[in-house]
Amino acid sequence: MKYNRVIIIGGGLAGLTAAIDLSGKGFHVILFEKDQYPHHKVCGEYLSKEVLPYLDSLGIYLDGLRPPQINELVFSSNSGLTTRCSLEMGGLGLSRFTLDHFLYKKAKENGCEIINATVKSVEFTNNIFKVITNREQIYISDIALGAYGKRSNIDNYLDRDFFRNSSSWLAVKAHYLNKDYPGNLVSLHNFEGGYCGLSRTELNTINMCYLASYKSFKKYKNTRDFRNEVLIKNPRLEEFFDNSTMVFDKELTIAQVNFDRKSLVQDHILMIGDAAGLIHPLCGNGMAMAIHSAKTASDAIYKHIVAGGKNRLDLESNYKVTWRNLFEKRIKAGRILQNILLRNSISVVSQEMINLFPGLMPFIIKRTHGKPIYV
Repeated sequence: MKYNRVIIIGGGLAGLTAAIDLSGKGFHVILFEKDQYPHHKVCGEYLSKEVLPYLDSLGIYLDGLRPPQINELVFSSNSGLTTRCSLEMGGLGLSRFTLDHFLYKKAKENGCEIINATVKSVEFTNNIFKVITNREQIYISDIALGAYGKRSNIDNYLDRDFFRNSSSWLAVKAHYLNKDYPGNLVSLHNFEGGYCGLSRTELNTINMCYLASYKSFKKYKNTRDFRNEVLIKNPRLEEFFDNSTMVFDKELTIAQVNFDRKSLVQDHILMIGDAAGLIHPLCGNGMAMAIHSAKTASDAIYKHIVAGGKNRLDLESNYKVTWRNLFEKRIKAGRILQNILLRNSISVVSQEMINLFPGLMPFIIKRTHGKPIYV
């Protein structure tokens, strides 16, 4: 049985997962993605295992991708002082290059219509969405999902509040070869003005992704100078870069990374993934949250349609309440954690406390992660 038509703007983790879920529930899904698959994206590339039961329920089995099984965390302060703990639930090391392409192929198998184009505008009139692409193509749908990531021109078109605020963060990512970096380890390393994450991927490369404040970065001409003058002051990062070879021709960067609160529904578009809210990357939970938000929206839409719901505001209200119950506390905990770990003097004290009380770090991790999502 085919239900209403759903348009999804953006083909990252959230958009593709929602497309697979909704098409499996009988919806006619049209997804827009501006880039061709496969492609790399700026991301920590650590996927918490909390979402695996849900993905299994959709027929998305990740074992065949042979991802590293990550079960240990190391955090270092700028001085090189380290804290180590095991990850109770653990995660997978998966590149967005592979994972997004895998989900794209699954969405196509499910019958989703995937269009390589940029959405220029979305109009909502008489309870119908009209989506116009950069090629002046027009598509009509009953429901629309915004899954286009952290920041996009469509945010400006929709006049979203956060878009007016300048952000003080940028993110940089590259893959490296390093035969000695353990496959079961994710590590976070503080430096002046930011932090850097390292973990092995299924490509047998080490994903290096860091978040830096503009205040710390603006003194330097480029990422190479910043790495050589700032990052390697942390002895753990110096050791990594001294023993690693970059695979990419050049690093990928994203400017204007914004952690402000975002509207969950804008002009009747349900926002999912980073378009709905962004947890600080050091929490290592952004990929899982994006996938979980896709489930949240898909469930809300299905229940609304099956129940014969005619009041769109009920759908939007239910989605917002569920999203906030699931994610708001995590995002707040991530914000507090970042404020602690980015202040070097506090970071050193906090690490000393964690070393004295080994159960403290697992407790902190649980505050930013969810329980396994069973369907």
